[in-house]
Amino acid sequence: MDWNTESTAARKLVALFVPEGLLLIAAVVLLHVDSLQEPLAAVAQIAAYGVFLVGALLAWRFHRNELLLALVVLALANLGFASGASGQAIAFLLPFNLLLLALLPERGFLTPIGIARWVAVLLQIPLVVLAGRSERLGALLDTHLLPQPEVPWTGLGDVALAATVAAFVVLLTRALFRPDATGRGFLWVLVTAFLAANAGAPYARTLYFAAAGLILVVAVIETSYSMAYRDGLTGLPARRALDEALRRLGGKYTVAMADVDHFKRLNDDYGHDVGDQVLRMVAAKLERVSGGGRAFRYGGEEFAILFPRKSVEDVLLFLESARQEIEDTRFKLRGPNRPRRKPKDARKGGRGAKRVNVTVSIGVAEPTGRQANPLEVVDAADQALYRAKQAGRNRIET
Repeated sequence: MDWNTESTAARKLVALFVPEGLLLIAAVVLLHVDSLQEPLAAVAQIAAYGVFLVGALLAWRFHRNELLLALVVLALANLGFASGASGQAIAFLLPFNLLLLALLPERGFLTPIGIARWVAVLLQIPLVVLAGRSERLGALLDTHLLPQPEVPWTGLGDVALAATVAAFVVLLTRALFRPDATGRGFLWVLVTAFLAANAGAPYARTLYFAAAGLILVVAVIETSYSMAYRDGLTGLPARRALDEALRRLGGKYTVAMADVDHFKRLNDDYGHDVGDQVLRMVAAKLERVSGGGRAFRYGGEEFAILFPRKSVEDVLLFLESARQEIEDTRFKLRGPNRPRRKPKDARKGGRGAKRVNVTVSIGVAEPTGRQANPLEVVDAADQALYRAKQAGRNRIET
């Protein structure tokens, strides 16, 4: 594994914990400090109501039905535990609710599907009551097939424990392979809800549920930030993020502007779907550029790369490596009657296949006495990019 791959894996691991995982860690630490237990017990209910109220207001403001439903599920679970309802039934239903809310697409409050979800959640209340009154159902939920010394960290029955583990595996897989703030938030909410179900003191359980609600609130804020500052097609930081990064720059740095060659012709010849695939590929290559560079989607087929504390000469080798990697990448286009899935016996270069060669031109600039303002440096890099286009494309100009 090369350094770039290790760095990407490390960033994914850090992204899995920040910031929602850190909130859970903080809650666990606070609930294990003996001197804080009395004041925490005094504010537990207020904290929970405050978090749920703020979350509900955010859900209404941003039209996030799944956030409001998740908060209601957490509040009902907390009330159920406090009222002496079947804890095993709550712990069994809670993971499924969180999993479905994380995986199903968002629907409006008053749409038929949105209303159906509310009905499905509310119908679980009598099921929990029934589980508490039915000896047979209660005994089933309280079944312990595993030897208890092997699982001393939980009092949940095997049915609830299996539901939690299954939901955790699915949410973890989603967070690793399709990372976003919503999926990551529901993953940590599930872990927090599990700790709440196993909490000894009622106030600790309430605080864990409050922490779960806070994680959801933070996830909504993160999602809103991502929508504003990240490009939806490529996943790179968008123009607004670039503008803010430029305002924070100072001292020595380098700006590179990259543009996909003949992109309009590619769109005209092969369609916008292929054009989008090309942009995603180029973005992925530029995102992994070495030398401490950070790639941005500038607009259209143009990208920007910032190299803090680097001169033009420092970054040319890294940019040339990225340019060459993009040039070496090939797109094979099959005919319009191709199957949805690639056949197992498909061979490279099959009959009728077309290959699309993608290249980029890059312009590079750094601050000088004539262009000290970051916007002037970007303009200088853009001028260098124009010279690269004029000189034949698929090259770097400074």
